[in-house]
Amino acid sequence: MGDDVLGRGSRRDQEIVLVDIVDDDDHDDVPAVRRQDSLYVDATRAGGANHRGGQEESWARTLKLAFQCVGILYGDIGTSPLFVYSSTFKDGVRHPDDLLGALSLIIYSFALFTIVKYVFIALRANDDGDGGTFALYTLISRHAKVSLIPNQQAEDELISKYNTGKPQATQRRARWMKELLETNRAVKIWLFLLTILATAMVISDAVLTPAISVLSAVGGLKEKAPNLTTDEIVWITVATLVVLFAIQRFGTDKIGYLFAPIILLWLLLIGCVGIYNTIKFDTGVLRAFNLKYIIDYFRRNKKDGWISLSGILLCFTGTEALFSDLGYFSIRSIQLSFSFGLVPSVLLAYIGQAAYLREHPEHIANTFYRSTPNVMFWPTFILAVAASIIGSQAMISCAFATISHLQTLNCFPRVKILHTSRQYSGQLYIPEVNFFLCVGACLVTIGFKTTVIIGEAHAICVVFVMIITTLLLTIVMLLVWKVSIWYVALFFIVFMSSESIYLSAVLYQFVHGEYVPVAMSVFLMIVMTVWHYVHVKRYEFELEHTVPRDKVKELLERRDIQRVPGVGLFYTDLVQGIPPVFPHLIEKIPSIHSVLIFVSIKHLPIPSVDRSERFIFRHVDKEEYKVFQCVARYGYRDPMEEAKDFVDALTENLQYYIRDVNFYTTGGDQHIFRSTSYASSIAESFASYEKHSGHAVYAEEMLTPAESFSEHTKQLSGRSKHFKQFQVENMNMQKMEKVQQEQQAILREMENGVVYILGESDIVASPHSSLLNKIIVNYIYSFLRKNCRNGEKMLSIPRSQVLKVGIAYEI
Repeated sequence: MGDDVLGRGSRRDQEIVLVDIVDDDDHDDVPAVRRQDSLYVDATRAGGANHRGGQEESWARTLKLAFQCVGILYGDIGTSPLFVYSSTFKDGVRHPDDLLGALSLIIYSFALFTIVKYVFIALRANDDGDGGTFALYTLISRHAKVSLIPNQQAEDELISKYNTGKPQATQRRARWMKELLETNRAVKIWLFLLTILATAMVISDAVLTPAISVLSAVGGLKEKAPNLTTDEIVWITVATLVVLFAIQRFGTDKIGYLFAPIILLWLLLIGCVGIYNTIKFDTGVLRAFNLKYIIDYFRRNKKDGWISLSGILLCFTGTEALFSDLGYFSIRSIQLSFSFGLVPSVLLAYIGQAAYLREHPEHIANTFYRSTPNVMFWPTFILAVAASIIGSQAMISCAFATISHLQTLNCFPRVKILHTSRQYSGQLYIPEVNFFLCVGACLVTIGFKTTVIIGEAHAICVVFVMIITTLLLTIVMLLVWKVSIWYVALFFIVFMSSESIYLSAVLYQFVHGEYVPVAMSVFLMIVMTVWHYVHVKRYEFELEHTVPRDKVKELLERRDIQRVPGVGLFYTDLVQGIPPVFPHLIEKIPSIHSVLIFVSIKHLPIPSVDRSERFIFRHVDKEEYKVFQCVARYGYRDPMEEAKDFVDALTENLQYYIRDVNFYTTGGDQHIFRSTSYASSIAESFASYEKHSGHAVYAEEMLTPAESFSEHTKQLSGRSKHFKQFQVENMNMQKMEKVQQEQQAILREMENGVVYILGESDIVASPHSSLLNKIIVNYIYSFLRKNCRNGEKMLSIPRSQVLKVGIAYEI
């Protein structure tokens, strides 16, 4: 690609060799050389803290996060006792032992899916501290090229946090899975569709969870005010939901500290009430730990027992939010607070309610409040309302994180994302999404009015996400963990079979309310699929029409082209070449800036990229043209800097690049050196080394930067590891002056001003394309693009410094 896209200068001007001088016990006289990519001349230039997911955290920090995650994660699971029994026994309790069977199902379903699957298996499949369906997909993407956008670069795998780990020769299953994912486009598409289906269900669940949780809690008012009508309860719930979504702008960090004490009190309360009810009414419910009662339950109720599973599964709602919100906290903090806080309290609450219902089965419709001692009603009611609000917070936070990740995958229209915590980058707030979630929750509450129907709709989101998570976890086990096939088979058979049974029970009642989340998820999938489809097609079009080498050289050498003072940052999605909008700009305005940099913002399938590894550069044709290509790599959780901060970081790294490409030459080749110290002391280190050691330095030949980034590393990896010896030349003043002049010239042009050039491509369907393609591109995508945020707003670019270049693409 590089030869077809970018012009070449002389080999003297363009060949780069990067050498690491390190200590080597086996070669006391000759410093060892470590193989490095020549494009990584900017590596380790700026310090950056590692993502906390990859660090050993202190116990103080663990306890702090454990306290916070109680308020954010466990409200949803912790408030399930409000409605599980009423959703399970819609037609009342037919036999006293049915309560033991239902309790046994609750205990073992909770243990199997929440404790075993999510807390002790799924949390291990985190992506450098990030969790959820999207994180599983990105984890798979790092080990197999499953992305539909052809912008993969071999250099990306050299990033420290990539950690792909190549399958060994004996790991045939991992190699088979990798080959299947990379070579079969249908598998890639299905994997992508499953991922966005799960994320769409999670977002839909963020509408249903607040509705059912708050409505269940507020419904307790009827115990003390029986004259309240259903409509009045509904409108009180709507008012509460509005308050809930209004406080989201304060951020998860502050909300976590505010909510955690309330949830701790709630868990303590329901646990104590559960113990009280068990002792007072029937300690015999503890027999439910015997699996025999599950068998008897299904034998006695047959089809009705199977249908009731749609209510049982509500006991583990919130598990996907627990997994997805891992990016807010850490594995150890979740496991600690979950094991010693949530599990005993929730199970005691279910056991206590079953004991109460053994004597009062007629109270099944409002078990929670009826089983609460009268003296504790108002404290319980207040805590229940507060806990239900907090429980909704888990899914709202999960929806924000999910949409942020989708946007980096180019699967969601551009929306404003605010990072509410400087300390934890995963804590987000999205105003537009918050508004639509609020409207959706209020409409669902007004439309359904009862928790039973909302619960049936809620159930389908839960079970669909769990099944997709099981499929993705199975792929992770085969491809990433490379565990024994027997463990993989056991995991898949146990969880896929049990979750499929739950799914069948939910789908049986599809017309009762399950169509609501399905309709919302289908709508979201259409939006995400259309946005991603057009983005992929546009990228493929630009890649196919990249400017040829001769054309680039011809444009840069035209006599009528004027060099305008200042720096032009030309934004493009392409990382492999020069976009077709560049010659279009030259034709309309025959001038370019004194320094022109093609900037590609690229999001990698990892949560974060250290600032030291963010930028890679190369010259476009001859050095004297001062035209560069830059790729800025970000993780899907990395916030974008303000425009000024981005330019400062880019300028600093460009200075290092200019110095390194000009630092040393030997004969006809140009070489770059990097010592073990940072770039601020590189010149002093090599000057001292040359003066005092007199040693010969060995370097490995690299390819020219004019070649494409991807070809660079591919060819490097194929080279035999032979070395050629050359003598380090004495630095001379002319070389030093040349470097300083080029660096000062860049700084002078920066002072003259920076202009941000954005290619505004108008995407239209080709006249010869299908009717479906025309509808997707000309109508749906066009509508979405007109109603989402502009590129300069997403990049925080001052409008006064923006130059937009329009061009039409037919796809």
